[in-house]
Amino acid sequence: MTPTTSSDPAAPTAATGGPAAPAPPRAPAAPAAGGAAGAAGPVPAAPAPTAAARAAAPPLTAVVAAARAPHAGWLADALAEVRRDPRAADGAFPLAGRRVGRAPLRPGTDPAGVVHGTVDDAARAALVLALGAAHPGDADRLAAHLADLYRAGDTAERRGVLRGLDALAVAAGGDLPAPVVAVGRDLAADALRANDTSLVAAAVGPFAAAHLDQHTWRHAVVKLVFQGTGLDAVAALDDRADAELARMARDLAAERRAAGRAVPDDLSRLTTPAPAGAAAGPTRTADTEEP
Repeated sequence: MTPTTSSDPAAPTAATGGPAAPAPPRAPAAPAAGGAAGAAGPVPAAPAPTAAARAAAPPLTAVVAAARAPHAGWLADALAEVRRDPRAADGAFPLAGRRVGRAPLRPGTDPAGVVHGTVDDAARAALVLALGAAHPGDADRLAAHLADLYRAGDTAERRGVLRGLDALAVAAGGDLPAPVVAVGRDLAADALRANDTSLVAAAVGPFAAAHLDQHTWRHAVVKLVFQGTGLDAVAALDDRADAELARMARDLAAERRAAGRAVPDDLSRLTTPAPAGAAAGPTRTADTEEP
């Protein structure tokens, strides 16, 4: 299944807008044959994040802050319903954009809502937090439910699951149950294979900062540069950036200069002075080749 942008009509942009009506339930969807997340399979075993990266509490992003704020109107009612009946999230997830709007959370610096998220991203992240409360002590069921929502959803809904994982990670101080972490890594890996910039940006938030292995995380950061997405999307960038990421960034910059192409400004955030005696020209590797 190729993620597509929701075709819901335009809606009010206030997070409290819309009538207080319960969302119609939607049956849980099994992974579709050939679906993006279903076909991808589990992420291969890889080294865990460093102890230093895990030690710091996941950062509070704009989406997570909005998800944790008090809510009213339709969203407040939907959250209460999800806490009573977790499957109510299946109906609320696709309705969120129409009910609360799709405005960017930081329109001044991120008018498309790609880097810092949108109002409906925050609403779906709040629904994921409510799901966590509705599945107390049952991490396997919560993980399976998140996978269902992602695989059955369009791009906006998949983004909402990823932003919801960020909210769960922040709420738990990064210490999520193993089944949720395993599913979250699978879903993040699927999102990072996509070409939709908003989906890739949603996969490098606080959950990724706490739980993606360093190899996957580095490549996610470089992909954002390839796509022209600002690195402010990356949670804990300064904490997790390392010498290997700096090398990849220097090689990419040198390769682009040699080809007479523009060098993205964000690459300077990733580079450190090259070691003494390092070659001046680029070293073309799979890490620096553009997709």
